[in-house]
Amino acid sequence: MLADIDTWVLDLDNTLYPAGSALAEQLTHGILSSVATLYGTDVVDARRIQAELVAQYGTSLRGAMTTRDIDPHEFLSFERRIDYTVLIPNPDLAAALRALPGRRYVYTNGSAYHAEQALRQLGLTACFDGIFDILAGDLVPKPYEESFDAFLTRFGVDPGRAAMFDDLPVNLEVPFARGMATVLVGGPPEASAPGGTPYQQVGDRQWQVWDLPAFLHSLTAPAVRPSTM
Repeated sequence: MLADIDTWVLDLDNTLYPAGSALAEQLTHGILSSVATLYGTDVVDARRIQAELVAQYGTSLRGAMTTRDIDPHEFLSFERRIDYTVLIPNPDLAAALRALPGRRYVYTNGSAYHAEQALRQLGLTACFDGIFDILAGDLVPKPYEESFDAFLTRFGVDPGRAAMFDDLPVNLEVPFARGMATVLVGGPPEASAPGGTPYQQVGDRQWQVWDLPAFLHSLTAPAVRPSTM
């Protein structure tokens, strides 16, 4: 399973740490606060505006830059006020990542600063060979093809020998079309694999996983030879 993969590409938020975490709550509050300040409204109306920006432009930041003349670094300044200690180190995930053959990258619509702080707190910094963030993509986010092509070029990735992990199905469409194996991380509880298994194959070179460390460990577990006794 995925024996031909030599490049592993993982999203950060809601992928390397669980959806619904306290960090995700802080990110949402920070983005809404930035939108409220930029558009001169309250947080309630900012939620509507933010949803419209994401739907039309892919991210709040790209939407804000398109509709307003802003400094992206200023928009993302809320990240400097986030308490990353709410994340719990995950040694099991670290061990699973280190066992993967080849290169490992974080590909995020957030900033490199945000990724670095989260990885440090999770104990995953040494598990990755590089980070591709929204600024490296010239502020073009996933799922746009321009962002994906910039990532491939930056690190010299052969899509046919790479796997992409993300919590949003839309972010896996372009990678899959280019020949990457894709892994959807998480999903609604009612969609979980039968029998309580931590992952299931859902298509040709496509998987959905509910336990990322367990899935990664399964990729490097030694094959069990049948007994000849």
